Amino acid sequence: MGAGTLIQAPPVAPPVKARALRPGRERAFWPFLLPALVAYTALFVAPSLFGFWVSLNAWAGPGSEMTWRGLDNYLALLSDDAFRTSFVNTFVLALAGGGLVFGFTFLSMMVLRHIKGRAFIRSVMFLPMIISMIAVGAAIGFLLNPEGVVNTALGWLGLDPQPWLGPDLVFRCIVGGLVWSSTGFYVALMMSAVDSIPAHIYEDAQIVGATRWEQFRHITLPLTWDVFAVSAVLWVVNSLKIFEIVLAFTTGGTPGSPPLQARTVAVQQYSLVAGNAIPQLGNAAAMGVVVLLVTAVLIALTRRITRRERVELS
Repeated sequence: MGAGTLIQAPPVAPPVKARALRPGRERAFWPFLLPALVAYTALFVAPSLFGFWVSLNAWAGPGSEMTWRGLDNYLALLSDDAFRTSFVNTFVLALAGGGLVFGFTFLSMMVLRHIKGRAFIRSVMFLPMIISMIAVGAAIGFLLNPEGVVNTALGWLGLDPQPWLGPDLVFRCIVGGLVWSSTGFYVALMMSAVDSIPAHIYEDAQIVGATRWEQFRHITLPLTWDVFAVSAVLWVVNSLKIFEIVLAFTTGGTPGSPPLQARTVAVQQYSLVAGNAIPQLGNAAAMGVVVLLVTAVLIALTRRITRRERVELS
């Protein structure tokens, strides 16, 4: 081979494009996804569409004729005192109850981190969550009965008994019972995030003289904000469909109907379906559609309000 001979480089194979693998991956993707899509469509999408169709009709249930009403069911809700009261109650329960739940949760985060036996205290606080809401509601109802333990204790102290289950106090008692039974769940959720914060951060804060409030504000809250955002969405979703505790609290397991002052939208739906001689499924479905839309809006607002830049430890 002479000095002026050019050496030809071996042919280089063209690079394999990532896109060439995509069709194969997609073909393997669909067999795994398809069963879930079919189940989701059959068990959620189709019933939801049927519920929306029912909301546009007057219907008493299977075996009866369905009569087209268009938007009349929705317009009737505007003049329905029972729906307006239950709608306001549901919002008050979601907002005021949520404020109390997360207020107690934040307070617990500040206190429990510094005391011994916090795991045991968390377990005790979580205990109401593993008890049926029917049992919790019935138990609180029995305690606040006109001749229950609370009024008996007030009598021993020389105080007048209170009409806890009367129209003026019944809904406040329901909110209190719901806050008591739900706070432990959110405390356990948030404390699991607090436990993941390295201890040396708090030690450094104590060295520079940070108070407990300053430690909570500048360390605990920013580093647990993602968990709080998820907890807030969970509370919104759960609070807008509160049903069992109201029913058990006000009726004590009897076939009676809850008083109007205590009803949430879910309870009012139940009253329309099971509390009348002729079920009004169309009106109840219209309420469900309204609550679904309101829930979607509140979730979007909650996500928007709780959106923050994620704080990461270096």
